[in-house]
Amino acid sequence: MGKVTGFIETERKDRVYETVENRTVHFNEFTIPLSNEEIRAQGARCMDCGIPFCHTGCPVNNIIPDWNDLVYQDDWKTASAVLHSTNNFPEFTGRICPAPCEASCTLNIDDQPVTIKTIEHSIVERAWKEGWIQPQIPKHRSGKKAAVIGSGPSGLACAQQLARAGHTVSLYEKQPRSGGLLRYGIPDFKLDKKIIDRRMAQMKAEGVKFHSGTHVGVDISVEWLLKNFDAVVLAGGSEKPRDLPVPGRSLDGVHFAMDFLRSNTRRVQTNSVPDDEFISAESKHVVVIGGGDTGSDCIGTSLRQRAQSVTQIEILSQPPEKEDKALTWPNWPHKMRTSSSQEEGCDRMWDVMTKAFVDDGNGNVRGVECIKVAWTNVDGKWMMKEIEGSEFELKADLVTLAMGFVHPVHEDLLEELGVEKDVRGNVSAPTEGESAYQTSMQGVFSAGDMRRGQSLVVWAIQEGRQCAESVDRYLRN
Repeated sequence: MGKVTGFIETERKDRVYETVENRTVHFNEFTIPLSNEEIRAQGARCMDCGIPFCHTGCPVNNIIPDWNDLVYQDDWKTASAVLHSTNNFPEFTGRICPAPCEASCTLNIDDQPVTIKTIEHSIVERAWKEGWIQPQIPKHRSGKKAAVIGSGPSGLACAQQLARAGHTVSLYEKQPRSGGLLRYGIPDFKLDKKIIDRRMAQMKAEGVKFHSGTHVGVDISVEWLLKNFDAVVLAGGSEKPRDLPVPGRSLDGVHFAMDFLRSNTRRVQTNSVPDDEFISAESKHVVVIGGGDTGSDCIGTSLRQRAQSVTQIEILSQPPEKEDKALTWPNWPHKMRTSSSQEEGCDRMWDVMTKAFVDDGNGNVRGVECIKVAWTNVDGKWMMKEIEGSEFELKADLVTLAMGFVHPVHEDLLEELGVEKDVRGNVSAPTEGESAYQTSMQGVFSAGDMRRGQSLVVWAIQEGRQCAESVDRYLRN
């Protein structure tokens, strides 16, 4: 490394946020970046650790020590080339990835990991500013055509790699604009949609044809697709949400989290959502059920809509404040985490089960009946028990169900195709061997959440890239 003592001489420093008072009055990104010199100093902290566990901690296998050192050496252009060699969209991961690479960093042994995510974000943004990121147009075209269904990070990565390999690629998206959950599921304050448009412009120049607002299996038939393309890639999301079948579930004001988030992002981006279709948290008491990223996005969105109060409940127990490094490192630890949205103001409750939603007498929700639960480990299995006499009620005018997703939607596309599914309801396809990512139908492949289930954007990008390699091999053979 360029400076083997950098981690001793320089303290960890990361990006900061606008104040809560300033950032909760708008839906713009609110991260305050470090200067180039500060980033160089942080890059110098990447020690010559011998075994860079960050490589395996990162699902896309980013060559992290190399571009950290290049930034320290002030060779940002080469750093960008190395970064893009494993990751098609570092501007996405530099914003919304939870950074498992930092958890795997050797310096995380004493809670001072290299600010990998911030350095990654700085490299790609400088590369765009300097004009180093240009379309990579293939010199020769194969004459083969591939259709990619789903324009989330997996579909985007797969389509871009196939186009660069010389194939003609058509990317289909059922939503009005491409980007999948990046576009409509993730709030604009976490990911400005101009970032997606910027990368799509590059992909269009490389030959990718975008077909937004086209639902395969509804607007066009699967039969037509199979006849007109040499290969088909299923790269849709895991969109079937986990429901909560308790009394009062059908009351007005109880919504799936993604319906709430999509309603808001469409209004923010286009201002075209009618009032009678818009789900608003303004002046309401909001209860978010589920403690993950989607629940956190519901919190941040509700606060920006001027909710009167926001409470987040989780059926699991509160994680420990700090992990046992001797047991967990370099793996992703289970510990207490607080998102920027949770910092903005919400009450968080653990060990809480929802028993029913309370009717206000007019078909609207007015409260959530809850009970406390206790967890015990019996022969290696966690068992849950309700605590007698611990019932309570939360005031709620709006409830969002953010308990994750069970599998992709089976209706239309998957049912018409008839591809095999695994025991969890995902599209079945191996990840290794000559038939990697190929489904039970020859020439039909699958990658991302539709294949592996709900997961991280980095896993989606990795699967999209690997699937493209398999499709390319299939088309050339």
